[in-house]
Amino acid sequence: QVQLVESGGGSVQAGGSLRLSCSATARIFNAGEMGWYRQAPGNERELVAVVTRDGNPIYGDSVKDRFAISRDIDKNTVYLQMNHLKPGDTGVYKCRVLWTNLEVWGQGTLVSVSS
Repeated sequence: QVQLVESGGGSVQAGGSLRLSCSATARIFNAGEMGWYRQAPGNERELVAVVTRDGNPIYGDSVKDRFAISRDIDKNTVYLQMNHLKPGDTGVYKCRVLWTNLEVWGQGTLVSVSS
């Protein structure tokens, strides 16, 4: 069974930075999409950032120009560098990998940004 192991969440003050990591127990080189979604209390889940099979990043509107997604195919890992964090970025961040016939979600890691 494929698993995703997330790390890097935590508490930070507004303006700070955090880096999230998501490592898969399966090869990601052929994944159609790999990236991060988040959900804050009372809100729907929203796209943060994903990277496609071709390596192209796609960002949610609220994080453009502040967050950067990258991947290391050899390590089966995707990273999310989050800069200039705002209280509105608070939420549970979940990693998702989408292969042709399989979708896997991580357990989630909490990011808390205080003003």
